[in-house]
Amino acid sequence: MIRDDLSTKLIHLTRDDSEDRNESLRTAYGRLVSIAKQKKLLGGTNFIKGSYRCVCFTEAPISKLSHILASEPQEGLRYAPFGVMVDKVWLFRNGGLPVIYGPDSDFNKLPENMRYRHVRFELRTRGSIDHSWEREWRIRADELPVNPTQATLVVPSRKWKESCSKRVTGNWHFIVLEDLGVEVPRYVATSAAV
Repeated sequence: MIRDDLSTKLIHLTRDDSEDRNESLRTAYGRLVSIAKQKKLLGGTNFIKGSYRCVCFTEAPISKLSHILASEPQEGLRYAPFGVMVDKVWLFRNGGLPVIYGPDSDFNKLPENMRYRHVRFELRTRGSIDHSWEREWRIRADELPVNPTQATLVVPSRKWKESCSKRVTGNWHFIVLEDLGVEVPRYVATSAAV
């Protein structure tokens, strides 16, 4: 059965940290170039209870990325349309697993070796906390080696692909979101890559 809500791939999206639109694009794009040059994803502790160092991915199919990219920033976190796509089986074999959504009180109920997977999930009439739309997977690691044989670079447009191709070495494959009909903000697709 083919379903458009499931994917065999996982995507690590770079972040968009600045309030300035152009600066945030340069930062997110620079992170993608750095990942491709260093051939590794660096683990981080942002938004991970217990400060476990992890590399995070979304299980959302690429056709649904526009929903994630268009989402309102939560707690200052914005995703940019640049990323690294890997095979779900490959990440699973390397120790990656889906997160565990649950109330904050469940964190301490989990065995210590599973706590890095906990994501707060609280449904209330006011102030609900629901990040399940991210469909997050995590791997606990300081860094995760990736190379062109196991990863594909995700870019918003052909202009960004051309720029990235000039800046990285190796036979990286690219997925251009615009070519797949994934909506990205016009300013992103048409911005001159740095």
